[in-house]
Amino acid sequence: MGSRSFLARATRRFVAAATLAALLPAGSALAAEPLPPQRVVKDPHYGDTLFHFFQDHYFTSITTLMTSQHFDRVPAHADEAEVLRGGLLLSYGLHREAGQIFAQLIEKGASPKVRDRAWYYLAKIRYQRGFLAEAEQAIDRVENHLPPELEDDRGLLKANLLMARGDHAGAATVLNGMARRPGAGQYARFNLGVALVRSGDTAGGSALLDEIGRAPQPNEEFRTLRDKANVALGFAALQDERAEAARGYLERVRLESLHANKALLGFGWAAAALKQPAKALVPWTELAQRDDSDSAVLEGRIALPYAYAELGALGQALERYNEAIVAYDREGAHLNESIAAIRAGKLVEGLIDRNPGDEMGWFWTLRELPELPHAGHLAQVLAEHEFQEAFKNYRDLRFLSNNLQHWADNLGVFGDMLANRRQAFAQRLTQVQASAKANESGLDAVQRRRDTLAGDLERAESQADGVAFADARQRELQVRIDGVRAALKEQGSDPQFATAPDRVRLAAGALSWQLAQDYPARVWEAKKALQTIDSELAEARRRDTALAQAQRDEPARFGKFDGRIAELDRRIQVLIPRVAALSREQQQVVQDIAVAALTRQQERLTAYLTQARFAVAQLHDRATLAKEADRAPAQ
Repeated sequence: MGSRSFLARATRRFVAAATLAALLPAGSALAAEPLPPQRVVKDPHYGDTLFHFFQDHYFTSITTLMTSQHFDRVPAHADEAEVLRGGLLLSYGLHREAGQIFAQLIEKGASPKVRDRAWYYLAKIRYQRGFLAEAEQAIDRVENHLPPELEDDRGLLKANLLMARGDHAGAATVLNGMARRPGAGQYARFNLGVALVRSGDTAGGSALLDEIGRAPQPNEEFRTLRDKANVALGFAALQDERAEAARGYLERVRLESLHANKALLGFGWAAAALKQPAKALVPWTELAQRDDSDSAVLEGRIALPYAYAELGALGQALERYNEAIVAYDREGAHLNESIAAIRAGKLVEGLIDRNPGDEMGWFWTLRELPELPHAGHLAQVLAEHEFQEAFKNYRDLRFLSNNLQHWADNLGVFGDMLANRRQAFAQRLTQVQASAKANESGLDAVQRRRDTLAGDLERAESQADGVAFADARQRELQVRIDGVRAALKEQGSDPQFATAPDRVRLAAGALSWQLAQDYPARVWEAKKALQTIDSELAEARRRDTALAQAQRDEPARFGKFDGRIAELDRRIQVLIPRVAALSREQQQVVQDIAVAALTRQQERLTAYLTQARFAVAQLHDRATLAKEADRAPAQ
């Protein structure tokens, strides 16, 4: 299984299971228990993180999450957020940081099932990354709480780790226990056969591989595994000089299989070992017509004339050797062109151009080969785990470089925005200060007037003076009554106005009665209005104080923003050349890996070319000796 397909599947499973169990399908490997009721995202910022996660924007998701955690915006999902962060870090290969997060969560009391999944996936990715000791430490912490399908994977991983450090017997013990269980997986049985052979139990391992090599298989994946088992058996038998058995094993391999070229080569050598060169011609003739980029095909090109030579067909053998030499020279020139193109950067740039992406991440996979002179040389190179890991690192560095440049540009925009705000603030500051001063004097006048009104209210209330609370109409009536009284006093005892004083007293009494009736309500209204004035004055003074405080604080805020922008710009300007240098170094690593693989092909090609030329020389020598032998009797 390739590391990319595993990472995409494993991290999605683990993160989803640990954080969003309610969203998992019932058949998921991590949904071993019945699904709980649908869970509600309580913190909007956590929902934002999940939105980006399920959109496959993993870099945006983790940066959004870490920002929200920094500002304590996801308190309702604190543990889930940490598991999500750990899973995303794990997907980027940061297994140490992810391990620390998982360990902390486990110490806080995570369930055994979540704990075992965490350690299993951590071990798996450490193994894929080549950290074997750390992977063993993690796999040893897994207990017995994995679902059955992951339990099988755990056993395979444990066996692979044992074989990686040469303990084939220990790996065989682990795999033997798995293989004995009902429904044991084909990979477990295949690996057990390999482990037994490597541990010295050749008979037991061969018997198990032979069983796999004979069994009908339901799909292409397992049919390919069957072919692989037969090829392994065939070449093991050739090494043990059991040519007849080797031929039987290799006959089972399908001609369209990925392993067909190697099987054809081995079948021919088995026939040659049995002194049947004529039977070797058929597989080697077929093999020689296939793509020269395969090392088995290159070997087949010199194996075919060898068979003709063994049959005594020296002319045909010489012709085939010469054809092989021409093919090797041509292939060597093609390899040189491919190596030159790789060193010129065309491979890396071509892969980036034909496999674009807007996010960094370990889930990305190569889909299209670049346009190079001989792209077929790269098929095996690109399939190698080492190359894919190196190229992913390069691609992520490219993403980080673009991301840093984007933020560098944004910081320039932020700086311009801050300068505009500072300029606008400076322009309005004088107006604001003048307005604040005017407001301050106005508030003092209002306060003095309020105090006067409060004193008048207190005096009027103490004297129960209803006249003090008279409205405008009542004050007008009072003025008219007082005027009439004064006029009557001037008239003296004029009989014409004899009844007027009584009428004035009646009107004055009615007015006094009305004022007495209105007095309680108007006192209450006056007190209420006074309270409203006090409240409004307090609010006005609070705003005035806040305005003054803002006038003092705003320049300081501008200064803080200036400092933050300057500090971030400094950090980004330090990081940009570092990432650029790392990108160049990583590009060189990627190119070196590809060149090394093609160089190994060149070395094999040189060896085959030397053998072919040596065989041609031998054939010429044999022909010369034959001619001399024919002339000898005549002399």
